[in-house]
Amino acid sequence: MKRTGQRLLTFDRKLGARFVAGTDEAGRGSLAGPLVVAGVLLDYACLKEHKVRPLTYLNDSKQCTAEQRDALYHAVLACAAQVSVRVIPHGAIDRNGLHKSNLAAMREILHALSPPAEACLVDGFRLGPTAPPHRAVVDGDEKSAAIAAASIVAKVTRDRLMRRLDALYPAYGFARHVGYITPGHSAVVRERGPSAVHRLSFQALCYR
Repeated sequence: MKRTGQRLLTFDRKLGARFVAGTDEAGRGSLAGPLVVAGVLLDYACLKEHKVRPLTYLNDSKQCTAEQRDALYHAVLACAAQVSVRVIPHGAIDRNGLHKSNLAAMREILHALSPPAEACLVDGFRLGPTAPPHRAVVDGDEKSAAIAAASIVAKVTRDRLMRRLDALYPAYGFARHVGYITPGHSAVVRERGPSAVHRLSFQALCYR
């Protein structure tokens, strides 16, 4: 496992701010289940030496195994000044649209983090004028510690929710693919139809 955390932490520290917030989401491309948006506030006045060691292997959640994500999830909770999570259910996504729901949750999270961040970083998106002043970082979960930490929290939280949904809808295999489109997932939807937690607004071939 690569020691990527130092590079990500250095990116944030170069901003010259004590409080750095990052936000990211999990489940954007999923066919079923919620969208989970997380925000993490890091206090760089406190993240020194032994206090930052749990983040040594911090990385974009997509670059980590499930076991690594679980370990990093606990590391983030131990090191962060604050963590905030919003869960947007499938029904709200269908009513309001995925992208609009995502941006609204990110704005809400950045406003909720306290003390207010001196630097707010978002993975890829501008959030509009009603959000706190922020910077959109392309591939931010591979560059910024605060964004990578948010990606870990969002991913682990969502995977846990999907495992709970798997117990309610065992035929769909949510514990395996966590709601994303796979050949097996599509085949079950074609055979049984969508479950109560599928996003019906998506233009998926398996719905036809």
